[in-house]
Amino acid sequence: GEGAAASLLKSLESLSTGDAKQLVAHLIAQKKGEKEEEKAALASAAASYLVPPIPDDLMPSVEELLQGEGDEEDEDSRNKNAEVRILPRQLNKFGHAYGLGKRKAAVARAWLKPGTGQITVNNLPASDYFAGGVSEMYKVSKPLAVTGTLDKFDVHCTVRGGGTTGQADAVSLAISRAIQHFDPPKRVALKVYDLLTRDSREVERKKPGRAKARKAFQWVKR
Repeated sequence: GEGAAASLLKSLESLSTGDAKQLVAHLIAQKKGEKEEEKAALASAAASYLVPPIPDDLMPSVEELLQGEGDEEDEDSRNKNAEVRILPRQLNKFGHAYGLGKRKAAVARAWLKPGTGQITVNNLPASDYFAGGVSEMYKVSKPLAVTGTLDKFDVHCTVRGGGTTGQADAVSLAISRAIQHFDPPKRVALKVYDLLTRDSREVERKKPGRAKARKAFQWVKR
């Protein structure tokens, strides 16, 4: 009886539920002359395959749900970076907020004060200093845009080193830090747009025996 049940289960694995039921009924009809216990074993094996039992540990019990184990698990797996800590206000003796930003080889410093929205970079309007592209001006003004302070602050920046892309990113970080020092609750919006994170990526140095940092020279067999 057990050997026949095993062979039946093996043949049922490649069949759908309806085909398996028809096959079982056909086999049982052919086994009329066999022993009653063998037919019972075949029917039991087919039923266990067609309707597999549900494990007890698949779903939590009502007692476990009432204990609140799921809440504790969610508390442990919660993203800690989602929490924003509000820092105290930091102003100099003139009432200005200061921010320092770096990107690649560029270093920028920004001083922020209440005003009408004028942004100067190295004693030039930002639109003139970054006249080569729109993306640089977008990066510079983004901290003020996301915090709703485009026409509420005047910003004076100094920047040195690097190219236009690195300088624009450095100025953006400096302005973002100056805004959070002047108005700490604005830190929430700046964190959401990831404007307070220092991008530490830099060009990897060239290696001896390599064409560039990792690119190898063309290899010739002979």
